[in-house]
Amino acid sequence: MKILIAGATGLVGGEAARILSSRGDAIRALIRSTSNAEKIAALKGAGIEVVEGDLRDRASLDAACDGVDAVISTVSAMPFSWQEGNTIGDVDRTGTIGLIDAATAAGAKRFVYTSFPHPPEPGFALGDAKAAAENHLRSSSIEHVILAANFFMEVWLSPAFGFDYPNGSATIYGDGTNRMSWVSHKDVARTAAEAVSNPKAKNAVLPVGGPSIHTPLEVVRIFERTSGKTWSVTHVSVETLQEHKSAAADEVQEAVAALQLGYAVASGWDMNPTDYLVSSNLRSVEQYAQEVMK
Repeated sequence: MKILIAGATGLVGGEAARILSSRGDAIRALIRSTSNAEKIAALKGAGIEVVEGDLRDRASLDAACDGVDAVISTVSAMPFSWQEGNTIGDVDRTGTIGLIDAATAAGAKRFVYTSFPHPPEPGFALGDAKAAAENHLRSSSIEHVILAANFFMEVWLSPAFGFDYPNGSATIYGDGTNRMSWVSHKDVARTAAEAVSNPKAKNAVLPVGGPSIHTPLEVVRIFERTSGKTWSVTHVSVETLQEHKSAAADEVQEAVAALQLGYAVASGWDMNPTDYLVSSNLRSVEQYAQEVMK
């Protein structure tokens, strides 16, 4: 197969590109002129075709989609590429819809879109943009696959979001007793790679989670056992997160606060690996802790 990956310099897109290329598929990576030079060189070194384009430029999307059998999109303006003229509306809504239309016009058979579980009306810019793109994809003539990926352990269980494992401290959003599915970006990438051709994925919304469910406080206990040290834990209340969301100065602050709020109140997201498209050798929180605490 010939597969276009939009977002190939990111965590999920880059991993999916490597997986698909190693299995013999012809991979085309859509990159921007401002993309990281080292990541571009790594893609080229893996034998991946690189084409320059922009989700805000429909002509470049038409050119990128020409001759491909499937498209995988992991692109988002959040959190690193957001700026004036490159907002959530520009990229996650309008740009993604443009890419769906370009793939459809080019005759691609399937479009795989990475998203996250959310209510029908998420109520914040990033969630609303994702919902709009999903709805457009469902209504298009191209086969669709929507990946409802849960909280990435490599992101949420990292110092960037207050999970400071090098120093044995954690910021917990909410009371930390809600049960959650922590997923590795590598398993999301594996699922995306499988979804481009698996008949079971046709026109499906696929849950993507980890092999087991843990509360945030249970995750802290896992890291304590791994490190052999007692951690300090700080809680941020739901009320405080709601205030942060209401007072956000821009879309980025709003999205971060909204996602943290979702983390704090998430419930009923118990994931059953038997429902996953890829269910074997899933990376666990225990494995992640052992790897990062070396």
